[in-house]
Amino acid sequence: MVKLPPWLVRLLHPLVHAAHRAMAAIWFATRPATTGVHAIPIDEQGRLILVRLSYAKGWRLPGGGVGAGEDRTAAVLRELREEIGMTAHGRVAAIGDFEHRPDFRRDSATLFLVEGVRHRFRPSLEVAEARAFPRHALPADLPPVTRRLLALWSAGPPID
Repeated sequence: MVKLPPWLVRLLHPLVHAAHRAMAAIWFATRPATTGVHAIPIDEQGRLILVRLSYAKGWRLPGGGVGAGEDRTAAVLRELREEIGMTAHGRVAAIGDFEHRPDFRRDSATLFLVEGVRHRFRPSLEVAEARAFPRHALPADLPPVTRRLLALWSAGPPID
């Protein structure tokens, strides 16, 4: 590895920083749209199943990305199998589409209600815990996106 003289490092540092910012701006403007799914899984006792991710704070709705050519309903059911160990379910209904992260204008997702969920959770590298909560006793540490999605669910019936 070549060691540059300190004066050259000081001279190049602002240029490298500016180039990095320009590349980040280009990536942000040209990156492909992402599509995701989130589930409001309700168990047979009417409780809401939430997950606690290993890399983020708070309890969240399970969900993830939709694969190329994958149907959104199939994607949400796959995510529930992967994240909470879903073994059975009843009715699946789309609640609606939303911008997953308003600060990233190309990220959208579909919210689903999945009823009659049975699950057998096993921790993974991604999901540290999954637990069923009565709707009137949800944990206090729900992130804003989870609160927003639960409010969308409370606003009206699924659109099937």
